[in-house]
Amino acid sequence: MRPCGRRIGRASGSLRRIRVAAMFVTALALAPVISVAAAPAAVIQLTVQQPRAFGYLLGDVLTQRILLPAGDSDVGSVASPSIGRTGAWLERRLARFETDAEGRRWMAIDYQVVNVAPTLTRIALPALTLTTASGATLHVAEWPLSVAPMTPADPFNAGDLQGMRPDRQASPVSIAPLRRQESLALGLLLLTLLWWAGWWLWRNWRESARLPFARAWRQMRRLDGPNVDTSADAWLCLHRALNETAGHVVHQGSLPSLFAQAPYLQPLRAQLEQFYRQSTERFFTPAQAVAPYPLQVLCRELYRAEQGHQR
Repeated sequence: MRPCGRRIGRASGSLRRIRVAAMFVTALALAPVISVAAAPAAVIQLTVQQPRAFGYLLGDVLTQRILLPAGDSDVGSVASPSIGRTGAWLERRLARFETDAEGRRWMAIDYQVVNVAPTLTRIALPALTLTTASGATLHVAEWPLSVAPMTPADPFNAGDLQGMRPDRQASPVSIAPLRRQESLALGLLLLTLLWWAGWWLWRNWRESARLPFARAWRQMRRLDGPNVDTSADAWLCLHRALNETAGHVVHQGSLPSLFAQAPYLQPLRAQLEQFYRQSTERFFTPAQAVAPYPLQVLCRELYRAEQGHQR
C-alpha cells in the first residue's frame, strides 16, 4: 500500500505545480493590458498667450492664443471649445487656427465682454480642456482679469460728469460756391435754349428759301384773306411748287411721275387729284361754276409732308 500512496501523492503535487504555473503565465499575459487600461491620459504643458488682465469695458473683445503641439498641428486634430456664454460676463466665439512666421500653429479664441457690474469687477477667462486626436489632453488654466463700466452708476450726483448740455448748433455752411454753380448752370441752360431757338429759326428760314412747298406756304400766307382759295396767284403759286418738286410741268395725267419723284406725297394723292381736276375746270372752263376748294389747307399739308421728309 505504501508505493501506491506515494505515487498518488506525487501526482497531486505535480498537478498543483501545473496549476500554479498556468496561473503565473496568465498573469504575465494580462499584465500589459491591465497596465494600459489603468494608465491615465498624458497631459501636455501648453504655451498660452493671454490677453492683458485689465482695462476692459462692455463690448470689448479679448483674444487668447494657444500654441498647438507639433504633433497636433492639423486643424482637425484638436477639438474646438464650445461657443456661447461662458458665465455672467463673457461670451466665447468660434475658435480659429493661425500660422505664425515660424510655421507654428495657434488656436485663437475670442471672448467678448457682454455684461459688467456697476463697479470694477474681477472675472476670469474660463479654464479649458482640449482633446487631441492622439488622446492627449491640453489643459489651459483660467486667466484673471478686470472689467469696469463705462461710467459710474450715478455720474451726475457723484459730480464726475457735468449736467446735460443743449445740443451744439451746427456751424453754418457757406452757400456761395453753390450759388456760383447755380448761376453757371442757369447761364449754360439759357445759352443752350438761345442756340436751339436760333438754330430752329435759321432752319425754318433756310427751308422757306430752298424748299418748294415752304416757299409756296410763305407766299400763300402773305395772300391771306377771305378770297385766298379763289385767288389765281395762289393757284399758280402751288402749281409752281408742284412742278419744281417733280422737275417738270405736272398735270393730272402725269401725277404718277410726281409721286415717283416725291413718294412722301403719296398719302395726299386723293387731294392732289381733286386739285388738278378743279384747276382744269378753273383755268380751261371759266364759264362753268367752280366749286370752292380748300387750297390753303392743301398747301399746308404739302408743306408738312415736305418738312417730315427733310427730317
